[in-house]
This record gives sequence, structure tokens and C-alpha cells, in this order.
Amino acid sequence: MKIATWNVNSIKARLPRVLEWLNGFQPDVALLQETKSQDDTFPALEIGELGYNVEVAGQKTYNGVAILSKSPLEVELTALPGDDKDDHARYIEALVTGKKGSVRVASIYLPNGNPTRDENGKDSEKFRYKLKWMERLIAHTGTLLQTEDAIVLGGDYNICPTDADVYNPAGFADDALCRPESRGRFRRLMYLGLTDAFRAFNTAPHLYSYWDYQRGAWQKDEGLRIDHLLLSPQAADRLKACGVDKTPRAKEKPSDHTPVWCELAD
Repeated sequence: MKIATWNVNSIKARLPRVLEWLNGFQPDVALLQETKSQDDTFPALEIGELGYNVEVAGQKTYNGVAILSKSPLEVELTALPGDDKDDHARYIEALVTGKKGSVRVASIYLPNGNPTRDENGKDSEKFRYKLKWMERLIAHTGTLLQTEDAIVLGGDYNICPTDADVYNPAGFADDALCRPESRGRFRRLMYLGLTDAFRAFNTAPHLYSYWDYQRGAWQKDEGLRIDHLLLSPQAADRLKACGVDKTPRAKEKPSDHTPVWCELAD
């Protein structure tokens, strides 16, 4: 089972790239983020014609997550538990039927959190929201792990776990992607027993999944590794491979992110 995560930065703007990639790469499951589309305007018909079942948690203009699966899927959640007042479309979770039973997958669009400081130099509301959201994710993941399911939590985490995951550590030291508070919560999430699928196979520094549109970042390989596939022990036991597919980022009118994928033995 090939599972990929991709922040598409607007499904409407990127639909030709997404259809091209789905048709060529042929993931069994694709976890999409920042679709910037409401449920009723998501291009489910076009994607469905390629053989995918589609489930969406959408929001107009901002955020938005989706799960595409060649196999049947059953949605479990369309929001991260822990705050009924949070109306941002940032989380969707489903069970996907596989040959070895179901795999629980989630598409996650974790808050960016920038700017981290307010006018008084204190932590901004956006940064505090990011940290609270991560606390909720840690709590929910702990609950999920009690099921002993094969779980893949994929998405744009807006976290560079270490300085090896950012092209300019000094320049990003006070960025929400690299602040110690963000990284500390990411480590707490990992310490629950998760495996970073990419790092299980790729230990070299400065391998990225995101390149800004500005300042020739793509051409100069000035990137960030902020898109992650985190696996429960039951999924990690089946992990065969993981990588970054840089092909879509080099295309015309690309997303600033590129897909990260892993393969589980079926």
C-alpha cells in the first residue's frame, strides 16, 4: 500500500498537477492539505474518474484537508477532538480497507503559527493556537495508539524537527516552524511511539519537502522538511520504503510543497 501526503496549496489552482501526479504516481492513498475548497466545490468527480474514493473536510478560501483512496474508506473524524469552537478544517481521519485489514490514516494541516511575536514581543495568538493544537494532537494520538491499529498520520506539520531539516537554521530560529516550543511538542508526539517514515530510510541532512516561491528557493534548494508521515508501531513494522517525489515541484505552476510517500507491505 503506497500512501502519500501532499499540501497542494489550492486544489482548484493545482488540479492539473494533482490529476497528472495521481495518474502517474498511482498512490493507493493520498492525503491532501490546504485544499482551500468547500466540500461541494472539491473536484471529486475529476479525481473519482481516476479510480479514487474521496472524502473531504473543506473550508472556503483557507485550510481544507482530504483523503483519496483506491480502496473503500470510512470516515471516523472530520475535526481534531478537544475544542468544539475550533472551526478550522485541518484534520480528517478514516479507516482504509487493505489486504491485511484496515489502516487508519489522517490528513493533518497543522497551524503555521507565524508571526510568533506580538507587538509587545510576547507569544502571538497564532503561535499559542499552534501550540494548543499540537497539545490536542498529542492527546488524540495517545488515544489512537491504544487501538493498536496500523496508523499513518500524514500531513503538513509546519514543523522542522531539527536544524538538519531547514536550509538556514539561524534565520529560522524564532520561526514557529523551528521554535523550541514547537519542536518540543513534536518530540512529545514522536515519543508516544511513532516512527518518522522518511528518517527511517533517509538520514542525510538537508532533504526537503517545501521550497518557497520567492528568491529562487527551488533553484537554490533552499527548502524545509515540514511534511511528515508518522507511523504507529503496527504500521512501522510493515514499512518498506519512503521518499520525497520532487517531480511535481519542478512543473509549471506547482504547489510550493511536493509529495512525501511511504510504502507498507500488504
